[in-house]
Amino acid sequence: MRTIKPTRMQIAEMMVLVITIISMTGCVPAASITPTAAENVVQTAAPTTETAVLRVMSHDSFAISEEALAAFESQNHVKVQFLKSGDTGTALNKAILAKENPLADVFYGVDNTFLSRALEEGIFEAYPSPLLAEIPANFKLDGEQRALPVDYGDVCLNYDISGLEERGVAPPESLEDLAEPEYRSLLVVENPATSSPGLAFLLATIARYGEDGYLDYWKRLVANDVLVADGWETAYYTEFSGSSGHGPRPIVVSYNSSPVFEILFAETKLEQPPTAAVVASDTCFRQIEFVGILRGTQNRAMAEKWVDFMLSPRFQEDMPMQMFVFPVNENAELEETFKEFLQIPEDTAQVDPQAISENRERWLSEWTETVLR
Repeated sequence: MRTIKPTRMQIAEMMVLVITIISMTGCVPAASITPTAAENVVQTAAPTTETAVLRVMSHDSFAISEEALAAFESQNHVKVQFLKSGDTGTALNKAILAKENPLADVFYGVDNTFLSRALEEGIFEAYPSPLLAEIPANFKLDGEQRALPVDYGDVCLNYDISGLEERGVAPPESLEDLAEPEYRSLLVVENPATSSPGLAFLLATIARYGEDGYLDYWKRLVANDVLVADGWETAYYTEFSGSSGHGPRPIVVSYNSSPVFEILFAETKLEQPPTAAVVASDTCFRQIEFVGILRGTQNRAMAEKWVDFMLSPRFQEDMPMQMFVFPVNENAELEETFKEFLQIPEDTAQVDPQAISENRERWLSEWTETVLR
């Protein structure tokens, strides 16, 4: 007589039936079911293959090389999603409006002109990164370590060298020059209410002319047909006549690093940049940008790793070639082209951070009423 062997499926079904009967009768405590038996009847969950996601909110000018980003993602088994949200002021407004339900885990790009507002609104969680030990004290503007310094740049007037030569106009050497008749219709600036370089330039005029005189200076600029753009990208790429722009105006508020950008990314090799920065005393304003972990993130551990990464030499050395701002980490090395062509202002315009905090909104309101209405 032939013996019929039960299939594996039949064995599993019988085992389930036995365990069910035992559990119902209470004859054997559940603890007495051996792991081997349980493994035979319970299908274990398949290991997940999903990659963790980190969301980073920033202004539109944020950039990182593919190599640097891939190194972070590979090392931490994470996918970084970037939420570019307009210029600094616009991005910060969005982060504040969503602070009860944050749009991202980390926010990068708030600078010293908007920093006090971000801190007052409480959008950041404190994080004392160990990398802060490698950053000089003059960059650390938040004693509670909610906003950590990442980079700095000097907001300066830039001019199109050939554009001024064609008009027979000398490069401006001071803020005062811009109000003179020969500079009529030559200048484009950014709106300080929506643009961090725009606000930096406004602060430079306040530092130069004081609270009693800066609005009169801006009235003179308006009379001299100054053009106001919403943000840096529009001002530089659309209205400016430099080689990266196609507009009619040969003077723009930008950064002291912009001429280096022009030579590095020229379509044909250049021996000298086609633009230059005005770095005369008190014409530039130093901008420091920060990163912070957004309050309420559900991804705190990975957010800390990203902050550490941004402060590390790996990111700091990548950053100048991507965003043309400069490292705050003393251990980061600059690329040779910056060392050769970068113009550094000896004396930048100074406005006390507390004064910015206390007066920024009033200054913006007064400026808007004077210049745009």
